[in-house]
Amino acid sequence: MKILLLSAYDAASHVYWRKGLVEQFPEHDWQVLTLPPRYFAWRIRGNSLSWALGEQEVLNQTYDLIIATSMTDLSALKGLAPKLAAIPTLVYFHENQFAYPESGREFGSVEPKILNIYTALAADKVLFNTHYNRDTFLQGARKLLKKMPDQVPAGVIERLEARSLVLPVPLSDSLFESMAKPAEITWDQSPLVDRPLRLVWAARWEFDKGPDRLLAILRTLEQQGVDYRLCVLGERFRHSPKDFDLIESEFAHRIDQFGYAESREEYLSWLRAGDLFLSTATHEFQGLSVLEAAALGCVPVLPGREVYPELFDQQFIYRDCGDDLDAEAKAAVDRIVGLAGQLEQGQLIAPDISGLSWKSLRPKYKQAIEQTAQRNL
Repeated sequence: MKILLLSAYDAASHVYWRKGLVEQFPEHDWQVLTLPPRYFAWRIRGNSLSWALGEQEVLNQTYDLIIATSMTDLSALKGLAPKLAAIPTLVYFHENQFAYPESGREFGSVEPKILNIYTALAADKVLFNTHYNRDTFLQGARKLLKKMPDQVPAGVIERLEARSLVLPVPLSDSLFESMAKPAEITWDQSPLVDRPLRLVWAARWEFDKGPDRLLAILRTLEQQGVDYRLCVLGERFRHSPKDFDLIESEFAHRIDQFGYAESREEYLSWLRAGDLFLSTATHEFQGLSVLEAAALGCVPVLPGREVYPELFDQQFIYRDCGDDLDAEAKAAVDRIVGLAGQLEQGQLIAPDISGLSWKSLRPKYKQAIEQTAQRNL
């Protein structure tokens, strides 16, 4: 089967997914087009133009199937490149524009949301990485269409529901296999009873990952006299919140790693060496860093919002307190202390998430690919 794979905003999780997809199905002939994850407003509206007129040689080939991310302006692309219009198409939603928290810097246009709807309608099958992602998309689309003044056809949401399926981004099988010796890192490898608690936080250094909440939690840990070491991983951006500067200065005496790991191996080594993986996110559709940490044996400590209650048992969840950061920090620290006590007594291990491996999910991906190509939906 010859497949055209389109990743219109090729962010890290999208790269992770598309590379795994190609590696898992070497029997297919893949043609991959990607665009860099920058200039969001232009990218989501301009990708159809960039590809239709800039990749004509690729788009004029004959394909059995198109697989595109939800960032692809699929309806416009099929109009500008008519040869693609009749090809069966599967769209994958890593995220949706209806459930993003706002930073205050947004233009305020509804166009990204409308484009999500158009792209889903232009597909034969639509996959979402979680139920949370699918449900917020359908709820948001329904709410938006109700606001339109007239000429909204009946049955749009029902049509989208009928072609939607939840299929997570699979984790690499190597995470669940016997791992090689960790790279050299600075953390003490002694049993927990003989050393400080090892706490890991890893995410993009942006407002929607809750750096203000992380700062509040760390201050509460200090107030309660908890002995811990801290690893803060992730990519820093030019306009990253100032909370990270405060964390670096206030907790220098606790920090063993602060910033982007030099390699994938080093990143995984920090996760593997951690006792607890803390998330403070206010925006998460699947949470690959959390899942990778759990796969490597690091126990998650997660807020009771977004996708987390769908993926993990309540013992790993702390209370979502909305805008009350002090109350949420106390809830998180209570959970951290409780889980650390269980770990110290040997009464707790990380949850089993092997069902999210490629080994487990490959048959479902195979079925989705084949059924969509045959339009046997």
